[in-house]
Amino acid sequence: MFPEKIIPPAELARRRTKRNQLNQRCRVIFERIRPELIEQYYNWFIAIEPNSEDYLIDPKLEGVIAKGQERYLSNDVKLAIFRLNETGACGRI
Repeated sequence: MFPEKIIPPAELARRRTKRNQLNQRCRVIFERIRPELIEQYYNWFIAIEPNSEDYLIDPKLEGVIAKGQERYLSNDVKLAIFRLNETGACGRI
């Protein structure tokens, strides 16, 4: 419909790779801090910034997103969001 808006496959692959790398880096941090937080904050959402290893938690997804936007005013900062449970998954399959 809008040919000028079509993203080339190579760019889509590059974005997917960057997203997967971010997720892997954040997953390592999540696995390390989860035991400390899971009992008190079970099923809360956690957003992790991989460079500083800072994290934000909130019982609602909208809350953790708002906290992330408030703390990190730049779009350059990328966070990964998990859920404080046994798997880290945020939704149903």
